[in-house]
Formats: sequence, C-alpha cells, structure tokens
Amino acid sequence: MEKNELTVIEHFVELRRRLVFIVVFFLLAMIGSFFLAEPLIVYLQQTDEAASLELNAFRLTDPLKIYMQIAFIIACVITSPFVLYQLWAFISPGLYEKEKKITLAYIPVSVFLFLSGISFSYFVLFPFIVRFMKQLGDRMEINQVIGINEYFHFLLQITLPFGLLFQLPVIILFLTRLGIITPDFLSRVRKYAYFILLVIAALITPPDVLSHMMVTLPLLLLYEVSIWISKLAYRKKMKEEEGLAV
Repeated sequence: MEKNELTVIEHFVELRRRLVFIVVFFLLAMIGSFFLAEPLIVYLQQTDEAASLELNAFRLTDPLKIYMQIAFIIACVITSPFVLYQLWAFISPGLYEKEKKITLAYIPVSVFLFLSGISFSYFVLFPFIVRFMKQLGDRMEINQVIGINEYFHFLLQITLPFGLLFQLPVIILFLTRLGIITPDFLSRVRKYAYFILLVIAALITPPDVLSHMMVTLPLLLLYEVSIWISKLAYRKKMKEEEGLAV
C-alpha cells in the first residue's frame, strides 16, 4: 500500500486535532487522578522506608502540594500511552503498512519499559538509599526529622528519571529503523555515552559511591542492550533494503 500524501495545511489541521484529543484526554485523566492520588499517597507513607523516617509536614500547604503533584504525575502516566498513539496516528499516513505495524508495537513496549524503570528504582534502588542514609545518620547520632514534602520530592527524583531512562532501547530501535544511527556509531561513541550516563547518575542520586554505582551500572547495561538491539534492527533493515533492491 502506498503512503498517503497530505498538504502542509492538512498536516497542521491534523496536528491540531491530535493535540486537542491529547488535551481533552489529559483533563479527563487529571479528574480521575484526583481520586487515585490520596490512596497512593497513603500507601507510599505506609511502606517500611517511610514509616522508619517519621514524616512530618513543616508547612500548612505541604499536603496540598504533594496531592497536586501526585495527581499530576498520575495523569501524565495515564496519558502517555494515548500521547504515543496520537503521535503514531499523526505520522502513520506517511508510512507503509508494514512500518505502521512495527511502529505501533513500540507503544506497549515503551509503556512496559517505563513501568520497569519505575519498579526497579522504587523497589530496589530507593529502599537501599533510604536505609543507607538512615543508618549513616544513626551512626553519626543525628536525629533525622524528615519533611513529607522533601520525602516525596526525593522519591520522585529517583523514580521518574529511571522510568524515562528505560526508554533508551525503544528510542535506539526507532532511530536505527529510521536510519539516523547505526550500531557502529553507538559503539564509537560508547565512552562519551558512558560519561553522560555517569553524570545523569550523579544528578539523581545522593553523593555516595554505593548509590551512584547502583544507578550507573543498570544504565551502562541498558546502553549495551540498546547497542545489541540496534544491531538486530540494523541487520533486519539491511535485509529488507536488499530485498527491495532485488
């Protein structure tokens, strides 16, 4: 099947229509998130890590601030698959039928990787950092009085970036399929990519070696997995081009 060709004006009209869909869906998701935010906040405070810290509110507006932040994040997470679908629907007229099926399959994979990153950071990394910091404070005989606002800020600082960073294999696969990058390029820039990942790990973790390594190693492994995925996608792309040439 041939690609559908649209004029520039038709592209802008279609883009505006997709953006309206996204805004309406986000507003509906935001309304629904108001009912989910409070139970989620209560649940997060009942975990062993939160209970051991005796969270406190230092300002009258802290509970409202946390409630709105969590509600907004829930709405963004709910909306993200819909945003990806709308993006796919916008570019799909310019794709062949096989390309449409391949790119559509990226959406569930992307959602799965995002949730995997969130799960890893919340269930593995975050408890380790909290325990480490609490034990350090106890050894130094420091009475730690933790604000609930600071606790949730730190929690989101650790978990959300991991959810986004776990999108790396999907992004690499997509760019490889488009012919923008190659496995050889990823291998050549490996040392620069490692340095960038080290900096990212330093930004989202406390200044201690153990926490930094617990973040850095999965990111480096993720990059190597991305190179391997890029190689598979590149070989497949070359075979398809050879088949078309014949």
